[in-house]
Amino acid sequence: MELILFSGRANTPLAQEIAKELKTRLGRIDIKNFADGETYVNLLETVRGKDVFLIQPTGFPANENLMELLIMIDACKRASAGRVTAVIPYFGYAKQDRKTSHREPITAKLVANLLEKSGAGGVFAMDLHADQIQGFFDIHIDYLYASQVIIDYFEGKKMKNLCIVAPDVGSSKRARSYAKRLHADLAIIDKRRPKPNVAEVIHLIGGVKGKNCLIVDDEINTGGTIINAVNALKDNGAEKVFVACTHAVFAGDAAKKLQESKAEEIIATNTLNVAPEKKFKKLTVLSVAKLLADGIKSIHEEKSVSELLNPAK
Repeated sequence: MELILFSGRANTPLAQEIAKELKTRLGRIDIKNFADGETYVNLLETVRGKDVFLIQPTGFPANENLMELLIMIDACKRASAGRVTAVIPYFGYAKQDRKTSHREPITAKLVANLLEKSGAGGVFAMDLHADQIQGFFDIHIDYLYASQVIIDYFEGKKMKNLCIVAPDVGSSKRARSYAKRLHADLAIIDKRRPKPNVAEVIHLIGGVKGKNCLIVDDEINTGGTIINAVNALKDNGAEKVFVACTHAVFAGDAAKKLQESKAEEIIATNTLNVAPEKKFKKLTVLSVAKLLADGIKSIHEEKSVSELLNPAK
């Protein structure tokens, strides 16, 4: 089957980079909104029998971007595409992956169902909030991590006395992987809220005094967790503190808070298109276009995607 790429409106610059890496072009597509807000999609070239990849992260505004992706998938299936793969660099609703109180939905599972029912034959994602989300899909799902892109960047700094920090216990597996590959020490921040509306009590596991610290997480949303972690490290004698994440969500006034924080630099990738008003001096954005392009090529050629997973160092 011939490969063809289409991009939704969520992150066209990343899609253009991916197309360039694959030495192809983006397919022509018309996407717009009617006066009442409904989304309209029209493929402007044939996809009959082709291997179609639709590039669309489902970040803010999550509902609009998700619905746009579902409509794009439906359009491709009704136009007799051979196979449709949803390339979702940032998988929205991933945090709603379990019930934390009575009568709550599991929205991440609902989104997986919607993608399947719309006609997607597979999903290709990056840095899911929880790896267990893979189990929500009854269609094929491939995934990659952005860690190698971030590690390559940080290795270039040739930082001494490096310590990788997990901003909470749930991020410890990711931090441990970074520490192993960067030959660095490891520290974990254990945060607890004794009762509602009472400030968090933070416990630091591991020594950071005099060390250069790198906090790693899958995303930065409001920035509260990260800023608390930065402050805890500085209060415990850390020399410099850097922050790295895959997904730059930057909800609300997160960008302003991060710029004013004690962190030296905030490193993120372009899985989400960072709006101009959310860019700031301390922010460095790394591209994952080549990594995603290599994954798309492997899927198209029926080769192993797992071989692209970050190698141990």
